[in-house]
Amino acid sequence: MSTWREGSFLMSAAPGAGKTRPALEFARTELRGGRAGGLVIACPTAPLTRQWARAAHALGLELAPDADTPRPPRGFDGVVVTYARIASAPRLWAAAVREQTLVIADEAHHLGEDLAWGVAFSQAFAAAARWLLLSGTPFRSDATPIPGVDYDSDGLAEPDVAYTYAEAVRDQVCRPVVFVTYDGALSWRSGEDVIESNFEAVLSPREAARRYRTAISTDLPDGLPRILGEANARLEALRRGAHPDAGGLVVAADSDHARRIAARLREVSGAAPVVVLHQDPRAAARLAAFSDAADPWIVAVNMVSEGVDIPRLRVGVYATAAKTAMIFRQIVGRFVRTIPGRQPEPSWLYIPAEPVLRDHAVSVETELRQLVRRREAQAGEEGELDEPERRASERGEVLDFEPLSADVAPQMTLFGPASAAGSAPGAPLAPGAPSTTPDAEPAPLFERRAALRARRQRLVAELARDRRVRHADVNAEVNRALGIDTVAKASVEQLEDSIAWLDRALYGR
Repeated sequence: MSTWREGSFLMSAAPGAGKTRPALEFARTELRGGRAGGLVIACPTAPLTRQWARAAHALGLELAPDADTPRPPRGFDGVVVTYARIASAPRLWAAAVREQTLVIADEAHHLGEDLAWGVAFSQAFAAAARWLLLSGTPFRSDATPIPGVDYDSDGLAEPDVAYTYAEAVRDQVCRPVVFVTYDGALSWRSGEDVIESNFEAVLSPREAARRYRTAISTDLPDGLPRILGEANARLEALRRGAHPDAGGLVVAADSDHARRIAARLREVSGAAPVVVLHQDPRAAARLAAFSDAADPWIVAVNMVSEGVDIPRLRVGVYATAAKTAMIFRQIVGRFVRTIPGRQPEPSWLYIPAEPVLRDHAVSVETELRQLVRRREAQAGEEGELDEPERRASERGEVLDFEPLSADVAPQMTLFGPASAAGSAPGAPLAPGAPSTTPDAEPAPLFERRAALRARRQRLVAELARDRRVRHADVNAEVNRALGIDTVAKASVEQLEDSIAWLDRALYGR
């Protein structure tokens, strides 16, 4: 990347392998060297904007999250914004973007040349000379081209830099994942008929969809509930051993399914799991709290595909109806993150023996085994990602459908921990190894600024009550006294001066 001066650059790294840090270090180098005159980072969700801002702060960069303009407040190095916000006003962004602006697109597979986010992104940043595109899965299930990505004659993305999951496991950057399929006798009512099958039988797409729905049904005690019990036993064994705060994740099909899974987990584990639903305004906070806590289980819908960093996850159950290669790899990516100072112990993911999911898991196995056999192979030689899985996720294919019975059990492990994963799981730190407890450090600038704005607002309200005037009048007086255009544009220093001014006005101090 040191010689990259124009156009787009695709960095493809397996989910969990770490794309944020090299992107930020590159941005810092370009800003400090005067080769970039501004920084805009775009990502799919608002919680991710704050995650980027915190990561940037750790590297000496200050980013304003969820910004509404590419021009940051005074004291900030750049902004980080959602694709949705850009799409709401692409012309306003385009008017403020300059050629020297460095644009970083996180999870770039969310963009599509003919879709709203992709069109808006292209319009908003047309003037910027460089786009750095990041993705662990640089393809879309709908096969729509991603803006800025080059494709080969077969329609596969051609990354400028690729770092596969196999390489990440070899380098102990990621955990190895053990896939455990489950299969057995499944029966369901289809219209007037009762059909019985396992995942080895070839069925029509409609009946295959119903078979899968039967396998993830919570109403059949010897089906998914039995697998939840197996997964819980695995998690309890890990928590009794070298990883007492190990966590488990079940990815559910929808909100009702998540609640039913949570009830079954409570029965088998004796504790109510954390439930995170995408429509819950507190969803991001719940995820963050679970990451820092020691709760055993979390059940989620559409909240864990990417951008979620919970390194303590060790056991998972795949119970979502989505079966595309992209979704599968992103969910696998939740279980590969490592904990500083610890050997990368394996994680365990239970999946139905659905042929499509088995194919996805086998592709990961093939990638891993090829690299273990051929340590000297050049990056990308194995083909780091599957061709997009075109099949839709079966929603709507449940008319006249009733799951009747299930008798399933774990059938086989598709692959276990690779020898490249390092020494034995749970190995202690070597004598003299550095402590993993981080030193106390100042909060990121955007958090300090938000706290100062909140404190200023409280003081303004208090002074307005004392004087029996409007808040707006007090705000205007403070801004005039200190030469502040608007509170939204005020720097940290101006906010601190505001608080001192208000303290003097209220308390004479």
